[in-house]
Amino acid sequence: MFLAPQEQLEIIKHGTVDFISESDMLKKLQKSFDNKKPLNIKLGADPNRPDIHIGHTVVINKLKVLQDLGHHIQFLIGDFTALIGDPTGKNTTRPILTREEINQNAKTYSDQIFKILDPNKTQIVYNSEWLLKFSSIDFIKLAAQYTVARMLERDDFTNRYKAGIPISIHEFLYPLCQGYDSVALKSDLELGGTDQKFNLLVGRDLQSHYGQAPQCILTMPILEGLDGVNKMSKSLDNYIGVNESPKDMFGKTMRVSDELMFRYYELLTDMKPSDIAVLKTKHPREVKVQLAKFLVTRFHSAAAAQAAEDEFNRIFVDKGLPDQIDDFLVETNQPLTIVQLLVKTQSSQSNGEAQRLVSGGGVSLNQQKVSDPKMIIQLKVGEEVILKAGKKKFFRIKAKP
Repeated sequence: MFLAPQEQLEIIKHGTVDFISESDMLKKLQKSFDNKKPLNIKLGADPNRPDIHIGHTVVINKLKVLQDLGHHIQFLIGDFTALIGDPTGKNTTRPILTREEINQNAKTYSDQIFKILDPNKTQIVYNSEWLLKFSSIDFIKLAAQYTVARMLERDDFTNRYKAGIPISIHEFLYPLCQGYDSVALKSDLELGGTDQKFNLLVGRDLQSHYGQAPQCILTMPILEGLDGVNKMSKSLDNYIGVNESPKDMFGKTMRVSDELMFRYYELLTDMKPSDIAVLKTKHPREVKVQLAKFLVTRFHSAAAAQAAEDEFNRIFVDKGLPDQIDDFLVETNQPLTIVQLLVKTQSSQSNGEAQRLVSGGGVSLNQQKVSDPKMIIQLKVGEEVILKAGKKKFFRIKAKP
């Protein structure tokens, strides 16, 4: 039923950042192998937003590896902990969602994760099933398992405390509740991004307090967003959603920088380092197209990927637009004249220069020449236009989300 424990361990630890600990995991795998019983593998996600993006799939891909090795996958939707709000990676308290918002977001998660995981071998669980049954005494007993000093070991709490930024008491409950989820599920291994390491360790500690064998923890790298700087995030609008249309998924991938695209290959595909090294000898555009088609094929189909490439070529290649165009965000429904837009994007240094550029035929929107300096641009959410100023300046003008 299972591969040899050492062979499984080598497969599991590939590409990980933190693995605590390999020796404990090998013991668990050996026991699983001897008893012919799969391990309980946990991954939790709070439904703070309705969509999963490809940054999330770095961890979900590892979950699929464990599923293929024969282990029991428990995908936990934190509908209770979303009411508290995880401040991970933030300098302020995350806004708390309403129950209606949480339920609506949670509904979208199952369909999206099953683009990767086998639905027949995946258990979907909600932590409200046990945490809503907690009494005030139960929460006090849970809180008694951890000290304030231990909580302040978490980087974002430490930084906020030193900076004098308020930390609400309820925020300490988040890692405790997430940790208790591991107790409730009798987790053998919990996965997460590197920003979740503290919370995963809390689960390991709480299992010991409750008389269970501590879970092992495994963290995966954080994928940078399209800006190449920040963590991929919907709030930063630097993401590629797994539910996006083939056209948008392909187009966004083509905006990834030549340097960053190899990071995407490393974290989103199963290519070996030697294979990626070969890609680095090829023309960047060819390699980027291959990445875009891989993603569209994975989340849609090969036919959709080919159609997306054809559409991209029709819009960009045939009309001489560059593959990489900088985004420029404008206020939703905020009218701007073309002259104001040229100055804001620093395509022109003054209104006078912008007017001369327009009058000289050097400005176009979506390949259409602009001749009126008083032309108004007003975008709704989801709308975008391509601004060309002069021969070499291009901007994708988008309304702020």
